[in-house]
Amino acid sequence: MLRPMQQRRLPSSERRVRLFRNGRNQAVRIPRDFELEGDEAILRKDGDQLILQPVETGRLLVVLARLKPLQEEFPDIDEGLPPLDDVAL
Repeated sequence: MLRPMQQRRLPSSERRVRLFRNGRNQAVRIPRDFELEGDEAILRKDGDQLILQPVETGRLLVVLARLKPLQEEFPDIDEGLPPLDDVAL
Protein backbone atom coordinates (compact mmCIF):
# COMPACT_ATOMS: atom_id res chain seq x y z
CA MET A 1 0.00 0.00 0.00
CA LEU A 2 1.37 3.41 -0.96
CA ARG A 3 1.36 6.12 1.65
CA PRO A 4 1.14 9.78 0.65
CA MET A 5 4.49 11.53 0.78
CA GLN A 6 4.94 13.21 4.14
CA GLN A 7 5.52 16.91 3.84
CA ARG A 8 8.88 17.92 5.26
CA ARG A 9 8.74 20.74 7.80
CA LEU A 10 10.99 23.56 6.55
CA PRO A 11 13.27 25.53 8.86
CA SER A 12 12.65 29.29 9.06
CA SER A 13 15.58 29.87 6.69
CA GLU A 14 13.81 27.92 3.93
CA ARG A 15 10.63 28.56 2.01
CA ARG A 16 8.79 26.55 -0.62
CA VAL A 17 8.28 28.68 -3.76
CA ARG A 18 6.67 28.20 -7.14
CA LEU A 19 8.51 28.31 -10.43
CA PHE A 20 6.92 30.01 -13.44
CA ARG A 21 7.74 31.06 -16.98
CA ASN A 22 8.63 34.61 -17.95
CA GLY A 23 8.90 34.47 -21.73
CA ARG A 24 11.49 31.80 -22.50
CA ASN A 25 13.04 31.95 -19.02
CA GLN A 26 12.14 30.04 -15.90
CA ALA A 27 11.66 32.37 -12.93
CA VAL A 28 10.99 32.20 -9.21
CA ARG A 29 9.19 34.72 -7.04
CA ILE A 30 11.29 35.66 -4.02
CA PRO A 31 9.24 36.12 -0.83
CA ARG A 32 9.54 39.52 0.85
CA ASP A 33 11.49 38.23 3.85
CA PHE A 34 14.10 36.76 1.46
CA GLU A 35 14.52 39.87 -0.72
CA LEU A 36 18.05 40.82 -1.75
CA GLU A 37 19.53 44.32 -1.72
CA GLY A 38 20.13 46.05 -5.06
CA ASP A 39 18.98 45.09 -8.52
CA GLU A 40 21.60 42.47 -9.46
CA ALA A 41 22.53 39.04 -8.15
CA ILE A 42 24.89 36.20 -9.02
CA LEU A 43 23.32 32.83 -9.78
CA ARG A 44 25.50 29.72 -9.75
CA LYS A 45 24.82 26.03 -9.89
CA ASP A 46 26.37 23.62 -7.38
CA GLY A 47 25.29 20.09 -8.29
CA ASP A 48 21.51 20.20 -8.38
CA GLN A 49 21.31 23.34 -6.21
CA LEU A 50 20.99 26.92 -7.43
CA ILE A 51 22.70 29.53 -5.25
CA LEU A 52 21.64 33.17 -5.52
CA GLN A 53 23.92 35.84 -4.02
CA PRO A 54 23.48 39.61 -4.09
CA VAL A 55 26.08 41.63 -5.98
CA GLU A 56 27.84 43.91 -3.54
CA THR A 57 28.51 47.17 -5.32
CA GLY A 58 30.81 49.95 -4.22
CA ARG A 59 33.16 47.66 -2.34
CA LEU A 60 36.83 47.67 -3.22
CA LEU A 61 37.14 43.87 -3.36
CA VAL A 62 34.23 43.65 -5.80
CA VAL A 63 35.85 46.25 -8.04
CA LEU A 64 39.25 44.54 -7.85
CA ALA A 65 37.72 41.13 -8.63
CA ARG A 66 36.31 42.53 -11.88
CA LEU A 67 39.67 43.85 -13.11
CA LYS A 68 41.54 41.87 -15.72
CA PRO A 69 45.11 40.81 -14.86
CA LEU A 70 47.92 43.01 -16.18
CA GLN A 71 49.89 41.54 -19.07
CA GLU A 72 52.95 43.78 -18.61
CA GLU A 73 55.80 43.49 -16.17
CA PHE A 74 55.61 45.76 -13.14
CA PRO A 75 58.56 48.21 -13.16
CA ASP A 76 61.33 47.85 -10.57
CA ILE A 77 60.72 51.00 -8.52
CA ASP A 78 63.80 50.44 -6.32
CA GLU A 79 66.22 50.45 -9.23
CA GLY A 80 68.95 53.06 -8.78
CA LEU A 81 68.12 53.84 -5.13
CA PRO A 82 70.73 53.49 -2.38
CA PRO A 83 70.23 50.59 0.06
CA LEU A 84 67.97 51.14 3.06
CA ASP A 85 69.51 52.13 6.41
CA ASP A 86 69.17 49.65 9.26
CA VAL A 87 66.92 51.08 11.99
CA ALA A 88 67.08 49.89 15.60
CA LEU A 89 63.63 49.50 17.09
